[in-house]
Amino acid sequence: MDRKRISTYILVVISSLLLLPSVASAQRRKPVTTVNEDSIAFFRGIAVGTDVVGPAMRLLANYGQYEAMVRVNIKDRYYPIVEIGVGQADKTDETTGVRFKTSAPYARVGVDFNVLKNKHDIYRLLVGGRLGYTSFKYDVTSPGTFDPVWHVQVPYEANGVSNNQLWVETVGGVDAKIWGPLRMGWSVRYKTRLYQKAGANGEAWYVPGYGRGGTSRLGATFNVLLEF
Repeated sequence: MDRKRISTYILVVISSLLLLPSVASAQRRKPVTTVNEDSIAFFRGIAVGTDVVGPAMRLLANYGQYEAMVRVNIKDRYYPIVEIGVGQADKTDETTGVRFKTSAPYARVGVDFNVLKNKHDIYRLLVGGRLGYTSFKYDVTSPGTFDPVWHVQVPYEANGVSNNQLWVETVGGVDAKIWGPLRMGWSVRYKTRLYQKAGANGEAWYVPGYGRGGTSRLGATFNVLLEF
């Protein structure tokens, strides 16, 4: 019995000595913590592009615009943007014969925000806003009215009528990578006029970058971009 007890005691001591290095090593280890910080670069690229809706309207209708844009990508979440273009209109009323004509530049500045949870996806769901401004001149010509005294048609003409306008737009749309640097997307815009300085002839029929005078509220774009 004594020998059995001594053998058991020796085995316990040996086992304890063998476990000591493992225990000491475990005590020296620091707890592992997981950090979910987004380490993506602040500047993610720049995109240049154009809208194809405006030229299509100019081709098919009596007004439209040619627009280019530059957009900066910040952390795949924020997209400051500048849009510049030239708006044109040449409209003759079939009933009255009054002709309106203009061609002038405009500009918008703003920012879009990618609201998708996975902001690094090839698809983007964008909401944002723009501040737009244009200063332009237009011409109005009319066959005039019939003079009942002299029995002649009195024409009317006003050239170089000055006008300017400031407005804001609420923007929502989607954007997707097609291939390599090529991206495409569309946007819907709701426009609100902030300020307008009209000439003696009243409100212009068309405002470059804004659209049809007092009737325009909604607009749309389809953008083709190269992002680097």
